[in-house]
Amino acid sequence: MASEAAAAVPADGVLHGLLRRVIDIRPGEARALAWSWLYVFALFLAYYVLRPIRDELGVAGGVRNLPWLFTGTLLAMLAANPLFAYAVRRWPRETFIAIAYRFFMLNLLVFMVLLMVATPEQHVWIGRAFFIWTSVFNLFVVSIFWSFIVDVFDSDQGKRLFGFLAAGATLGGIAGSALTSGFVEHLGQNWLLLASIVLLEVAVFAVRRLSRITDAFQGSVQGDDPHRPLGGGIFAGLTHTLRSPYLLGIAGFILLYSITSTVLYFQQASIAEANFPGRAARTAFFANIDFWVNVLTLGFQLFLTGRLTAWLGVAVMLTVLPALSIFGFAALASWPTVAVFVVVQVARRVSNFALARPSREVLFTAVPREDRYKAKNFIDTVVYRGGDQVAAWSYAGLLALGLTLTGIAAATVPVCIAWAVLSVWLGLRQRRVEKQAG
Repeated sequence: MASEAAAAVPADGVLHGLLRRVIDIRPGEARALAWSWLYVFALFLAYYVLRPIRDELGVAGGVRNLPWLFTGTLLAMLAANPLFAYAVRRWPRETFIAIAYRFFMLNLLVFMVLLMVATPEQHVWIGRAFFIWTSVFNLFVVSIFWSFIVDVFDSDQGKRLFGFLAAGATLGGIAGSALTSGFVEHLGQNWLLLASIVLLEVAVFAVRRLSRITDAFQGSVQGDDPHRPLGGGIFAGLTHTLRSPYLLGIAGFILLYSITSTVLYFQQASIAEANFPGRAARTAFFANIDFWVNVLTLGFQLFLTGRLTAWLGVAVMLTVLPALSIFGFAALASWPTVAVFVVVQVARRVSNFALARPSREVLFTAVPREDRYKAKNFIDTVVYRGGDQVAAWSYAGLLALGLTLTGIAAATVPVCIAWAVLSVWLGLRQRRVEKQAG
């Protein structure tokens, strides 16, 4: 083990020299950061290949049916969460991550076969199932990634390095969106599903490599063996969240973010349905939006996120997104045009990926290891999709009452104000928890 670590020092030194030109990286962190970056890049590349296909299939089934798809997604999350907690309880992290990802890979193979042999009428129902599946897949695989990463890096490292990892996610999103946009008409959806399967296996390989070097990594978790199963109950994610004001605050942040995001998602779906009648055109439209959001996000993540987090602190970084949302929904209430909607949607997503998401993950470095996997996964999946559910049916109800885009946007502004207040409290609480733990 010692000889292996010694042999790796030159490579680590080269990586450190390259990375320090972009981020504030310390000696001994380069290899862990590099494998983490490959992991998140492959993961988001796989997801963003699937995302436009999911959105197109969801719209093909009718925008008015989307609330039912969100209901199905929440039910799937409720069923999957205890199964994931059981895997965390029984197997070491490297093993249960591989099991979870390969389970999703097998699912993709099944969808490939179904889409090849299905009739046009069956395609609608397969598309709805794929929409639900992809929504579950997205939150689970990303939550697992960040659970693993906050188990490797501590709070100080997270403030410095998570922006760079988020940039890896953004580059994966850019590549995935471009791949789908450029090749969906030539290759078809099935070959793109196969590409996602291969990329998920790359992510499993990166997990294995990263897990092997964490024993000697300076930022690894102290006082606990990361290669042992965590044990505990399968409903610990729920019970621990309900008992902890800190975890409840994080859950509230996720809930309010999800509600406001779903409102904008429904408006985006309506615009696509009205303006892009062809399936390939809708898929390319969704992919192009993802592409430009990720391009704008990348510069922030590479050069500003880490520095801003260290300078302004987690509380300010968390508050930017809800504050921007207040002004965004107020603008939509005053000028409900397509151009304003696009600006608000892009600005929100860039702010989330570049500022809020890395800071939000830092919050979990201050909780016990079991909560990093179980409570975090419960919050990232069940609570998140619960917010989708609330927003989906509320949106449908407001439409039924005769509210337009203007009225729905105005009704969302108070939600954003409450979200901003919670963000300030949560950031200050994280600082206190971090000091107590230190």
